[in-house]
Amino acid sequence: MSAAISDVSDVSDVSDAPPALDVSTPASGALADQALHVLQHIFGYPAFRGRQGEIVSHVAGGGDALVLMPTGGGKSLCYQIPALLRHGVGIVISPLIALMQDQVETLTQAGVKAAYLNSTLDFSTVQQIERQLFTGELDMLYIAPERLMTDRSWSLLDRLEETGKLALFAIDEAHCVSQWGHDFRPEYLQLSALHERYPAVPRIALTATADHATRDEMIARLGLGEARVFVSSFDRPNIRYTVVEKDTPKRQLLAFLSGRRKEYGVEAGIIYCLSRKKVEETAEWLSGEGFAALPYHAGLGTEVRAANQRRFLREDGLIMVATIAFGMGIDKPDVRFVAHLDLPKSLEAYYQETGRAGRDGEPAEAWMTYGLQDVVLQRSRIDDSTAPEEQKRLEAQKLNALLAYCETPRCRRVVLLDYFGEASQPCGNCDVCLDPPTLWDGTDAARKLLSAAYRTGQRFGATHLIDVVRGKANPKIKEYGHDQLPTFGVGKDLDEAVWKSVARQLVAGGYLRAELAEHGALKLTEAARPVLKGERTVEMRRATVRAKSSSSGSGSRLKASQDLSPEAAPLFEQLRQWRFEAAKEQGVPAYVIFHDKTLREIAEMRPTSRGHLAQVPGVGAAKIDRYGDQILSVIRRAE
Repeated sequence: MSAAISDVSDVSDVSDAPPALDVSTPASGALADQALHVLQHIFGYPAFRGRQGEIVSHVAGGGDALVLMPTGGGKSLCYQIPALLRHGVGIVISPLIALMQDQVETLTQAGVKAAYLNSTLDFSTVQQIERQLFTGELDMLYIAPERLMTDRSWSLLDRLEETGKLALFAIDEAHCVSQWGHDFRPEYLQLSALHERYPAVPRIALTATADHATRDEMIARLGLGEARVFVSSFDRPNIRYTVVEKDTPKRQLLAFLSGRRKEYGVEAGIIYCLSRKKVEETAEWLSGEGFAALPYHAGLGTEVRAANQRRFLREDGLIMVATIAFGMGIDKPDVRFVAHLDLPKSLEAYYQETGRAGRDGEPAEAWMTYGLQDVVLQRSRIDDSTAPEEQKRLEAQKLNALLAYCETPRCRRVVLLDYFGEASQPCGNCDVCLDPPTLWDGTDAARKLLSAAYRTGQRFGATHLIDVVRGKANPKIKEYGHDQLPTFGVGKDLDEAVWKSVARQLVAGGYLRAELAEHGALKLTEAARPVLKGERTVEMRRATVRAKSSSSGSGSRLKASQDLSPEAAPLFEQLRQWRFEAAKEQGVPAYVIFHDKTLREIAEMRPTSRGHLAQVPGVGAAKIDRYGDQILSVIRRAE
């Protein structure tokens, strides 16, 4: 057993502490009891959630595991606790420096001896950490896959294995092994060597995002054929999903953000854009509108990116405007919204990106605006890539699934979870459930637009085709003679917004295909034939124009202070101020000391002793030793 467990001193004055709870999972026996002891006394939680206990006991007992668990579901504990239960050091392969630093700071606060090896360290520090591996001064070591594959690292691991000091290997963000995924890291392909070289050391691979194809690829490429697969629910019930038709995106985004600022005060959030230029323009524009916004993309200098990320993690109320270069491994718990100004690459990418909101379990928002041009750009990205045809087909299928999600008349959560193979019921907390769209028989409209595309030679985009069916005899239409076509003016009964919606839904339904190489030309697919011949009907959702996103409406979320009783709210703010000062003094993000949720529990409970404080979830023995007297002092001053 790791020294971390035996080193935790008994919390003084615990006569009023609650008795240990039984394991709430199928795990049982002495190992399960030890795991629960670690969970309660080191991490400060009374019981495991979901399948955590089962996973911990399986890996601590020497078994391999593949764990699919949503962001905020407690994946880290699934390898941290087994590493503490087993003899030696747990080696955690992590793809990002920021994630390593965040995890190590959090573990250190809990009294766990953890370190990382990455390019930010000087050689003397590296040597010191390497020595600690063999002196029992480390329970966990985080390392990047690139560094792991060096001869120096292999030599270290060999020596650890020879002396019986390798506890386990944890492969975090394991979806990075997928060559067809959005976060592919080539170094992950070499991680199967861990099992070949150290077959007796258990491995646990973890990810929050994996459809069936990615799941199979992880098992094959990491050599996890004999591993137990643990799949938790992908549902994030605290996130509200909203998709709006792109009209004037800046105005729409401003309405969303202004509504939240008015009701909830300044909140942390992430806004994703497709291009670097759009990231910088949006961040500058938001700053001009009074929001604290920072840009982040791969084209910025390393120091600028690091500084902006550090500010986002450590300051309250900042908005990060970013490309997908930002986000993986970001463990900031109080991100209250994720907004997309452009369409993501797939539902898988969308799920992962939106999953960065509400990691603390508190209500959060996933808001997206999209239009036909987004589809054209993503289609072009696929077509113009040098990927094999099989990969292009798979990416096109994933994009189609995302379009179907955007245009669905069904509960968005049902559609999203169905994509990951999970059945569910309407959630009552997405825009479709809260404001159900009206469905209509769009067959006639579909035939008119499809016919216009065909009769104009399949060389024009949606705007031109809509002008044709609406009978707008502009110079371009006259130049091509399209005002003489039978389809000219056949759609005067529907306005432009409705026709735009029809065009989007025909693309989303696979009846039309958008080609960027031909200036967004809409071309008919085989699926269009039975519609044109009157052999198939097309049901559509009616276009909706929202002056203001429903996600900024009342009731979607309350400020933390409003969740508290009037007596507790002032104390909560005083505890947050104390935490801010403590974090600033230590140079760490405030949330690695305590989450807001923990501070709210303390404010409501008003503990009067260390033992009473030990009853608060998230307050372990090391934190009581370190902060207990300070917290009790804040409470006494508030009396």
